[in-house]
Amino acid sequence: MWYVIEGYDGEDVLDRRLSARSAHLARLVALRDHGRLLLAGPCPAIDTEDPGPAGFSGSLVVAEFESLEAARAWAEADPYLAAGVYVRVEVRPFRRVLP
Repeated sequence: MWYVIEGYDGEDVLDRRLSARSAHLARLVALRDHGRLLLAGPCPAIDTEDPGPAGFSGSLVVAEFESLEAARAWAEADPYLAAGVYVRVEVRPFRRVLP
């Protein structure tokens, strides 16, 4: 089943986000390479593609897991969470309709 994983950034965490980015992306690439990633990306804190020092308000991942528990376990192991980028992570089921 598909699951939405939303991570919410804390205040002034852009440096931590940049430091943990390669480890965070490596996990997403592994999901993609196994055909389990629908989409992933950050949410700019301001209305622009490149928010610069304004940073991001969080990230969104839609990926396939065996269960809600497996999706939560994957999310809890995120390098952004370990680095203190995310202050909160929510995981919930997602039903893909389009495309």
